[in-house]
Amino acid sequence: MYKDERNNMSKVVNKEKKNSKLARLDYEVLKYNEVKNLSLVKVNLHTGRHHQIRVQLANFGHSIFGDQKYGTRGKGKQIALWAFELTILHPITKEEMVFEDLPEPVGTWCILKN
Repeated sequence: MYKDERNNMSKVVNKEKKNSKLARLDYEVLKYNEVKNLSLVKVNLHTGRHHQIRVQLANFGHSIFGDQKYGTRGKGKQIALWAFELTILHPITKEEMVFEDLPEPVGTWCILKN
């Protein structure tokens, strides 16, 4: 990926591009809503680049709903990007700590309903 500082945007580029950085993630489609044409996707980041999830999903042709900068769907809506789980090591005890939270299943997040 390459970050354009002037425009505060990033893009997927060839690894030979000067100042580009490796950006890796994997994802899994957890649920698909045919009526709204929305997917619930779990993303696991291996690197933490500027706007990485947004840029890479848009590059795959599946931008995040409501993404005003990189997306094409949900203009004027709030971006449907949510960190539902965060795992860190406690800086002193080195104990693994896991924090989880889900958005309320309303609006775009209705996909969370069964």
